[in-house]
Amino acid sequence: MNALSYALLSMLNRKPFSGYDLKKLMELFWQAKHSQIYPLLTKLEKDELLTFELISQSGKPDKKIYSITDKGVAALKKWIVDEPAAIPVMRDEFLVKLYAIGLADPETARRIFEERLIAKKVTIARLQKEINLMEAQKDDSLTDITNKQFGRYLLYKRKLRLEEEEIEWVHWAISLLP
Repeated sequence: MNALSYALLSMLNRKPFSGYDLKKLMELFWQAKHSQIYPLLTKLEKDELLTFELISQSGKPDKKIYSITDKGVAALKKWIVDEPAAIPVMRDEFLVKLYAIGLADPETARRIFEERLIAKKVTIARLQKEINLMEAQKDDSLTDITNKQFGRYLLYKRKLRLEEEEIEWVHWAISLLP
């Protein structure tokens, strides 16, 4: 199994999702296409690591809601315990442009940084909304490592901090422009 398979199992460990919802959630930490996700879901189902319920929808195609099986939980747990995390792969077009930013005039450079700020602020708003919803539950799930919500909360808080740090860095970089 590859890391994307484990990512899908991780999300399904929290609760059942459709393939579409898994794709949207995946964007938080992984860039995967539908063409990658759906074949993997089929493979994981054949391997009995997940199952699905077919939901009839009027006027739309039927929807599959996937759930992790006990065998899937065991495989996910073994992966978490036994396999060290791989070094992350990073691909960020902004950073490539940044590396050669000296080819741009100051106005264009400023625009590139401003576009990054806007994108980061949108992401922060989305993350903060989700964090607020989690924190509004006022239960122990956010401080209890055994609760399925705990890891999601940690992930959102980490991502929020990274986004906030990048905004600070972008402001600093803009201050260097003429």
